[in-house]
This record gives sequence, structure tokens and C-alpha cells, in this order.
Amino acid sequence: MAAPWIAKLFGGLLGKADKIIDEVVTSKEEKLTLKNELQDILLKSEAELQKNVTERWKADMASDSWLSKNVRPMVLIFLVTSTVLMVFIDAGSISFEVEEKWTDLLQLTLITVIGAYFGGRSVEKVKNTNKK
Repeated sequence: MAAPWIAKLFGGLLGKADKIIDEVVTSKEEKLTLKNELQDILLKSEAELQKNVTERWKADMASDSWLSKNVRPMVLIFLVTSTVLMVFIDAGSISFEVEEKWTDLLQLTLITVIGAYFGGRSVEKVKNTNKK
């Protein structure tokens, strides 16, 4: 459930590191070992990042605050509603133009929020089912 920017960042780092390893290390065995270790480090850091997100969500749900428990669904509702409104306004007769940078930002935010919310909820449900 990695966010697209995380995969892009790690993929870019891994690609650059591969080039450096290829230039510096001469034996194929050493290259393969270093590349595998680097891949392992990146996977572990991504897993730690996801673990931290899960812990924050657990803390939100354990809180007594109504807002902390409902902020994710509210953001999801706001983003989906905003997107639908922009589509209808754009398709309608109102002369309204949204710059491409804002539609790109909205698209990235929607993908991230929907993926994290529904992906996170699916993981939570699977964990709860396995506990029973």
C-alpha cells in the first residue's frame, strides 16, 4: 500500500545507487550482494514507514476526540465531493477553468487518500478477522 511518491522515491534512489555500485565495485558477486542489501534496507524502511502510519491511525482511533476519529473519512468525503463538483462544473455551461497543476495535485491527493483509507481499512479488517 505504498504511496506512489514513496515508490518513485525509492525506485529513483535504488536506480542511482545501482549505477554507483556498478561503477565502483568490480566483481559481480560484490555488486549483487550490495544491490540486495540496498534493496533490503529500502524495503525495511518502507515497512517501518507503514508501521508508523498504522500506529498513528491506532492512536487516532483510541483518542477521546471526535475530530481525530473522523478526520480521515471527512477528508475523503471532501475530496470526492470536490472532484465530482469540478467535473460537473467543467462539463456544464459555467465558464470555469481549473489549472492543470491543481488537477494534478487533486489527482495525487485523491489516489493517496483513497488508497490509504480503503487499503488501511482492509488491513485492519483482515487483522481483526485473523485475531478471532
